[in-house]
Amino acid sequence: MTTTRLEAFSDGVLAIIITIMVLELKIPEGHDFSSLKPLFPTIITYVLSFIYIGIYWNNHHHLLHLTKEVNGKILWANLHLLFWLSLLPFATGYMGENHFEKIPTAIYGFILLMASLAWTILLLTIKYSDKKKSNPFTLLNFKKIIISNIFYAIATLISFFFPLIAGIIYIGIAVLWFIPNKKIEESS
Repeated sequence: MTTTRLEAFSDGVLAIIITIMVLELKIPEGHDFSSLKPLFPTIITYVLSFIYIGIYWNNHHHLLHLTKEVNGKILWANLHLLFWLSLLPFATGYMGENHFEKIPTAIYGFILLMASLAWTILLLTIKYSDKKKSNPFTLLNFKKIIISNIFYAIATLISFFFPLIAGIIYIGIAVLWFIPNKKIEESS
C-alpha cells in the first residue's frame, strides 16, 4: 500500500499528543509575571517536548516521502514509534511538575531513548522492506542517529545524579535534530 494512510494516521496521533501536552499546562492563579514563575519548569519542559514532537513529525514526513510503499512490518514499526511518543505528554508533565528531579528526568530520558530506538527500527524496517533497494537511504545520517541513542542513554543514567546536566543533554540532542537534513528535503 502507499504511504498516504500511514502518514495521515501518524499526523493525527502526533496532533493529539501535542493537544494533550498543551491541555496539561495550568493557568496561573495571579495576573502578574510573578504568578508565572512557578510554571517556568513546566513551560520549559513543554517547549522542549513540543520541539521533539515537531522534529519527529518533520523527519517522519520526509521519511515517508522517500518511501514508495509500506507493508505490515512497517505499520507495526510505525505504531511502535507512536507508542513511545504517546508517552511524552506523561513524561513532560511529570518532569515539569517535579522541577527536573532525578526520577522524572530519568523517565523523560528513557522515553526519549525508546522513541529514538523505535525511530531507528522504523528506518531499518523501511530500508530492508524495499525489494527494489531504490530508497535513497544513503541520505539518512545514521551516525547522528547512533550518537543520539548513545547520548539519550548516557543522559538517562546521569539523571539519577545530575538531572540538570541530563536536561542540557536532552536540549543538545534536540538542537542537533532541529535543522532537517538538506539532502532529504531536496529529494522528497
